[in-house]
Amino acid sequence: MSVLPEPGAAAGVGALTAFRAGFYQCLTARADILFDPAEALLCQSGPVTSLPALSLSGVFRRGHGALYDALGAGQVDTNHLRDLLAGQTIGRVGGRIVLAVDVTNWLCPDANRSPDRLFCHVYGRGRSADQFIPGWPYSMVAALESGASSWTQILDAARIGPDDDVQAVTAGQVRSVVERLIAAGQHAIGDEPILVVADAGYNAARLAWCLRDLPVTVTARVRSDRVFYARPKHQVTAGGRGGRAPKHGTAHRLSEPDSWETPTRITACNNARYGRLEAKSWDRLHPRLTQRSAWIDAGAQLPVLDGTLTRLTVDHLPHDGSPKPVWLWTSAAGLSETELDGIWTGWLRRFDIEHTFRFLKQTLGCTTSRPRTPAQADLWTWLVIAAFTQLRIARTLVADLRLLWEAPAELGKLTPARVRRGFANLRLDLDCPARAPKPSRPGPGRPKGRRNTRRAPVYDPGKTTKRDRNLTQRKKPLKVTKPSTS
Repeated sequence: MSVLPEPGAAAGVGALTAFRAGFYQCLTARADILFDPAEALLCQSGPVTSLPALSLSGVFRRGHGALYDALGAGQVDTNHLRDLLAGQTIGRVGGRIVLAVDVTNWLCPDANRSPDRLFCHVYGRGRSADQFIPGWPYSMVAALESGASSWTQILDAARIGPDDDVQAVTAGQVRSVVERLIAAGQHAIGDEPILVVADAGYNAARLAWCLRDLPVTVTARVRSDRVFYARPKHQVTAGGRGGRAPKHGTAHRLSEPDSWETPTRITACNNARYGRLEAKSWDRLHPRLTQRSAWIDAGAQLPVLDGTLTRLTVDHLPHDGSPKPVWLWTSAAGLSETELDGIWTGWLRRFDIEHTFRFLKQTLGCTTSRPRTPAQADLWTWLVIAAFTQLRIARTLVADLRLLWEAPAELGKLTPARVRRGFANLRLDLDCPARAPKPSRPGPGRPKGRRNTRRAPVYDPGKTTKRDRNLTQRKKPLKVTKPSTS
């Protein structure tokens, strides 16, 4: 039985149909075969537990061998698909676009014949329980929404290889996403800068420096042992003699409250879940940069990046545990109280991307398949992202097929799992751009008794590229060895 149309649902059906047609155009090779597993991801009744099980779905019109053929020989135009994702309706937090960046890992510890694997950091529940497991890390950029919602709009995905730097890959992703959003008319001149939120694993100063020519403000959490500096108050050295002007003033040590100056602004509010929430901000504080690692090619004069430091504290947590303060550094100075409140409330929505990662892995089976090559993993990741985007567009079009123990939800506020539960009924009213399969016979396969003689090579996980010379080695002249005349 098809879903009855709701008020204003015609525009939503048109947007969903247009996205499905555009996604089909992005499939440049094995398009018909690749479109069917994307349909099966949306219409399967339960979580995706294996790749061949998708062929048992009623919307999959081919055999299970077509799945392997699609991943082995299929291709997708990622640039066209990124433009298509940027053209969708983007959620906003407080009237501004908020982009969250984070890394999710595709763990494959036993795939020793798969190249380009890295050691992925996996957090444990106890002390010293963290592990490093081989896998493929993926950097994601997603647009967030306001309110208590687990919906995000994934705009870009990039696999981090052995030769890549996470900070450089993230900066390139954000630049590409911002340029696409501007080209799609999502952001215009005069709008508030796009807010990029990140966790403590990212270098906020480097991201802000790489994106300084774009309308972007970077906000990231910093560790509690960091030190920030104010601008120097005196430009003359001790004794009254002239000299080079100092770059750093008094130190603001996050772990030493005695070194803190009077906050520039203090805001507080009461929350039913956390009690009193207080935000203290210090204006024009910058981190001290050193000529190593990411700044080794910056030259002798390193930039001074003034920003705003914010300390968030709450009275209690929903569960038992002592609340710890959260420190945020924003790459903008001279902000008003309203702007500061919008920035740290936008950063709190960053945790919505964690719900998206969990849904992609546990329900849509983003890491369920076992591809051999990283190119096949990239193709499957984009198929899952396209399927999740269809669920996001259809969240106001499906009925709430809730279970007996679930509470009713309003239209438009369904969770991704509930939208997926009713997508099979909505699909009856949608056009399928993929063509029906032609009758064929299965191939003969490998002759019986003949083993595979082309064994795949074994690849060791980890970084394979050597680092460039450090600053000390660069200052030393290179020794040129003369060729022997013998």
